[in-house]
Amino acid sequence: MFNVEVTATAGSVNVQTTSRRGHTPEELSANAVAKIISISGTADPVLKQQAEAFRDRMYWVIVHTLEQAIKSDRTTLYNEFKKQGHGDMAEILRKL
Repeated sequence: MFNVEVTATAGSVNVQTTSRRGHTPEELSANAVAKIISISGTADPVLKQQAEAFRDRMYWVIVHTLEQAIKSDRTTLYNEFKKQGHGDMAEILRKL
């Protein structure tokens, strides 16, 4: 006969809210970097410095990528509004 014991733990939950707006690319990037890269407080100082530099670089890579995604999505929506005959809506979107 086999006995199997299974245990599970719920990780940590982090909730962020905004008021009357969505999250900025910077806020989303900070959240992503925090989830992807963790640096031990007991790490070798040289490795810790390299890891912090890498984390900072990844933050800006993600910010830039999100900004490009937003622009691309707006272009798609602009073109769809124009195609559907909503030039006024397209222009409002373009000016955002």
